[in-house]
Amino acid sequence: MPELVFFSGTMDCGKSTLALQIGHNRSARGLQGVIFTRDDRAGEGKLSSRLGLVTEAVEAGEGMDLYAYLVTRLSKGGKADYVIVDEAQFLAPDQIDQLARIVDELDMDVFAFGITTDFRTKLFPGSQRLIELADRVEQLQVEALCWCGARATHNARTVDGEMVVEGAQVVVGDVYRPAEKIGYEVLCRRHHRKRMTSAAAHAGALSPDVLPVNHA
Repeated sequence: MPELVFFSGTMDCGKSTLALQIGHNRSARGLQGVIFTRDDRAGEGKLSSRLGLVTEAVEAGEGMDLYAYLVTRLSKGGKADYVIVDEAQFLAPDQIDQLARIVDELDMDVFAFGITTDFRTKLFPGSQRLIELADRVEQLQVEALCWCGARATHNARTVDGEMVVEGAQVVVGDVYRPAEKIGYEVLCRRHHRKRMTSAAAHAGALSPDVLPVNHA
């Protein structure tokens, strides 16, 4: 039976790489897929991995009806055996409903990839709807690591090198960005609560000893 599967995880845990691998494996068996994405780091209409792999995709813009897109494609003689959706957290809840309809009415597997919570630890509306509707929710096995070496569970946004917890939910950025730009970093819960990024931890390690020292 076709399924709606949600692959979730923090940033930097290999979601886009797995999406590309799933597409490759099915293409090698003669199957044709449709890849949707939204606000990919490589630009509009791209699905990219941090490993450097990039493929063309359909930009699932605001208000786009994904189910209607598939129906139109099929009615014009196009072929589609499965659907891959990257950056699914950015989709609207009604677009997630459309993905479920693709599974139920068009008998296609839909593989959605996305992060569950934003930099404020709040659920993205798209991810919340996927959790509510998906046949399966899979946690990716490749664990991203906090700078301290613990398992990273939270996404942090940085502005000018400092972690922020206020602002628009969606601001496109990436990990490993220069400090003067908007960037993201994955942290364990402990260091997310303390707002301690790798840069802050490094600065703290280099700070002089401010405790009084008894030279007597």
